[in-house]
Amino acid sequence: MLSHKPAVRRLLPVLFFCALAFIVVACGGSAPSQTSNTEKAAGDKQTFIFPETYVADIKTFDPALVTDVPSNDATKLVFSGLLTLNDKKELVYDLAQSYSVAPDGVTWTFKLKPNLKFSDGSPLTSEDVVFSINRYLLPETKSGSASSLDMIKDYDKLQSGQIKTLINDSLLAPDPQTVTIITSRKAQPYFAYTLSGSNVIISKKLFDKYGPKFVDHISEGAGSGPWTVQKYDKGVDITFIPNPNYNGAKPQLKKIVMVFYKDSDTSYRAYQTSQVSMAPVPSSSLDAARNLPNKQFRQVLEPTISYYTMNYLVKPFDNIKIRQAFALALDKEAIVHSVYKDDGSATNHIVPQGTPGYNQNLAGPLGVTSLKGDKTKARQLLEEGMKEEGYTPATFPQISLSVSAGSSDIAKEVTVAQQMWQNNLGISVKINAIDFNKLLDDMVNAINNPNGLQMWRIGWQSGTPDPLYSLTYVFGKGSSYNYMNYGNNKTSAAATQQQNQALMAQADGNTTRNERFQQYNQAEQQLINDVAWLPVYQPKAAQVYKTCVQGVPAEAYGMPSSVSWSQIYISKATPCANTDTYK
Repeated sequence: MLSHKPAVRRLLPVLFFCALAFIVVACGGSAPSQTSNTEKAAGDKQTFIFPETYVADIKTFDPALVTDVPSNDATKLVFSGLLTLNDKKELVYDLAQSYSVAPDGVTWTFKLKPNLKFSDGSPLTSEDVVFSINRYLLPETKSGSASSLDMIKDYDKLQSGQIKTLINDSLLAPDPQTVTIITSRKAQPYFAYTLSGSNVIISKKLFDKYGPKFVDHISEGAGSGPWTVQKYDKGVDITFIPNPNYNGAKPQLKKIVMVFYKDSDTSYRAYQTSQVSMAPVPSSSLDAARNLPNKQFRQVLEPTISYYTMNYLVKPFDNIKIRQAFALALDKEAIVHSVYKDDGSATNHIVPQGTPGYNQNLAGPLGVTSLKGDKTKARQLLEEGMKEEGYTPATFPQISLSVSAGSSDIAKEVTVAQQMWQNNLGISVKINAIDFNKLLDDMVNAINNPNGLQMWRIGWQSGTPDPLYSLTYVFGKGSSYNYMNYGNNKTSAAATQQQNQALMAQADGNTTRNERFQQYNQAEQQLINDVAWLPVYQPKAAQVYKTCVQGVPAEAYGMPSSVSWSQIYISKATPCANTDTYK
């Protein structure tokens, strides 16, 4: 699965195709009042307090329904998959101990580790695995990310209702230790990495007992990840304790507490007052955070694009020239400099920097290469688009931009963008700040909906460094993430968009690496020309960790990977979060 991000500094990998060369910067020296003792603290101090920022709660605890970062932060602690990724984005085994691809190129065989168990001690077998993957793909589950596994044979028949299940079709459990998955086309290297993000294996026994409400009984043994839920106080916090039956190296920590904060300023103040163990750093606090002693500050380049987009079915954005005018009216470099203090890169890209196949030569709409936009062309395009639609300044539709409330950085950014559209186009844009989870719901409801969201701002974290997951996965025909209705509209560009969707599908199945990337480059440029997205910038994840937190990999950002918990612990060093509340 991939994840929408509520803000620019939400931190989390979801899927990865191969290792990325992330940029990691650690700053700061020592101070007399700080200590750097790495000796492990007492057991009652082994609590990691993680601030889940920008949301009042997670959206779901059902791993099959996760499409957002906060929910994925929680579910990846509790649930497992056949494969997973470490914080270096290297593919490692999770429930599987090996896998192979048959000479036919479509038969994938996974051997499970021996004596696997769910957190309640009940056996985990191949039957649970195929049941869970099949449930993930069933149309009635309504998973927003099921299409990531559309390579599985007869996925299309399942979605159309021609067949009712993939079990004993393309999902097989020939014995309790063996899972066989048959794909519709010969082995693509990214399929294994896609599976690494599908940490959707749940207890069939628990689902048979409770159905979809198994999430209300998650502590009864729903998952097999390194942690299990001890307590969930909705809208306040979630407490996780180690899963005694976890198949991997056991966590050293005794608790993880996920605490909800609606904005980054509040979570950072909580860090300053030692209420949390780490925190994302808002732009206004970057200089101070960089000067914290004992290397509390670190930065990692995120595979994330922060962007604006518009619904092709809602006026005036059914006119491509008006879309292009809005794109070229923004000075992205000025936004990154004034709002984010150059902490990230202004971009025209949908595919993040660091992804194989990244197109260095990609330009903005109409070949404009400058990240400062082109005010003259923007105004010209607006006038032409208004003439085509018969608009006058008095009849031009009101523009409403929906954004996630809670981030001071986003609030500043959209205010700057709002002023640029006003100054450069003479267009007044109304800002509609709403809860992040409501924004996600409204985006889903925009599909095929001429009365849905008109324009919105959010971020997309392409955890898998392969262009497919930024392009086809979002804009392809039938994609459940195509909220802007690309190719699914009656604009003058609809036929071109549909041809572009076909090009992306062709690239998906192309086994010639360079040719495949060239096809994706061409498709991405067309998406930018059509202003399917209006990318703004690719952020660096700025975060701080208390000195006592030891063992977090340098490459980690946000919630560490499931395989890292065995090396993370709380030392006797100071400063450290006060964990007395959670004893």
